[in-house]
Amino acid sequence: MKNVLIAVLFFITTISISIAQEETKLKVKFSGFVKTDIFWDSRQTVSVREGHFFLYPKNEDLDVNGDDINAKSNFNMLSVQTRLRALATGPDVLGAKTSAFVEGAFFGAINSDVNTFRLRHAFVKLAWTKTQLLVGQYWHPMFNTKCYPGTVSFNTGTPFQPFSRNPQVRLTKIFGDFNLTLTALSQRDFASGGPLGGNSIYLRNTGYPAFNLRFEYSKIDKDNGTEFLIGVSGNYKALTPRLVTDKDYKTDTKISSTSITGFVKFKNEDITIKTNGFYGGDAYNLTMLGGYAVENMTDTTTGMVDYTPINTMSVWADIHTNGKKWQFGLFTGYSKNLGSDNDIEGKYYSRGGNIDHLYRISPRVIFNAGKFRIAPEIEYTVAGYGNTQVNGTVEDAKEIGNVRVLLGVYYFF
Repeated sequence: MKNVLIAVLFFITTISISIAQEETKLKVKFSGFVKTDIFWDSRQTVSVREGHFFLYPKNEDLDVNGDDINAKSNFNMLSVQTRLRALATGPDVLGAKTSAFVEGAFFGAINSDVNTFRLRHAFVKLAWTKTQLLVGQYWHPMFNTKCYPGTVSFNTGTPFQPFSRNPQVRLTKIFGDFNLTLTALSQRDFASGGPLGGNSIYLRNTGYPAFNLRFEYSKIDKDNGTEFLIGVSGNYKALTPRLVTDKDYKTDTKISSTSITGFVKFKNEDITIKTNGFYGGDAYNLTMLGGYAVENMTDTTTGMVDYTPINTMSVWADIHTNGKKWQFGLFTGYSKNLGSDNDIEGKYYSRGGNIDHLYRISPRVIFNAGKFRIAPEIEYTVAGYGNTQVNGTVEDAKEIGNVRVLLGVYYFF
């Protein structure tokens, strides 16, 4: 009996020591930054969170005397981009290195709750030698974290750069300098448009996620301090805008769309050059121009309709020096409303339906002193407003411009 007791105690002690050793392998690192944005616009803008996330200038709105109501400057300062992060790493699981990441900011989820804490990223990652699995909320695959604009403005080149964070399951397979990534996505904060406004219900009611396939080649030469990246990403999404027609008949008519983006990055010790091109339909949930519309009514008795996507193209380029103390950068972007392949008879669920084109020129300077950073930036953005045609294109565009002067002040920890 004594030997049994000793064996049991030894077993329990061994397990306790083992668990304690495993727990000691769990490490959590906290980081983040405090950021205040001080900005001035030369006119009223289309933006969110009290003007903080800027898209493009508002169209003219003439009063009874013919004066433009929106030709009025605006000023604000906000600290809502202050962020908190936690990175946890722990014992291997199934032969894979494990980690979990959580990041939040005080941007709020909607305009009315600006200054409140909002989840940005939350995911678990398993990393084998040649395979990675990510499950959780993270950037949409068309926002490539290796190749995106380095602007001071939080819009990060939007609406020229696809911008969205999505709950997802992402599987990456590595083949030397090549990698292939397949992602299944749902929607949360960045949702598609529809009869109920921006809402994830349209994708959820389709019964399956959106899908993205990304292929890229990356070559890093540490000896020469150079990096080269090139890749392409394709996306498929289907929405079910309504479950019942205006005539109270059940419907499950879908609107499907595809899009593609290509990207290139080159970096050496002195300079970094990045560029990206996008073409596709229904880019509303990517915070870009476009969406979809009711093409026509297919049955007047039941109220059944067909939908058609609004196509968009965009291209941007970003260049900056790589100095540790001083950096000088320039962002340029152009976007074009390409309309639909079909004539449109019904309602639009799109962004910028009366805009033919957008372009932006944005120089910046960044000064780093240890953990402190101060970064002035100027954004000159032009929107070409005109008359929407039957196929969703826009003619007779008049260009409306806005100058944003921005100063970002950071402290990293």
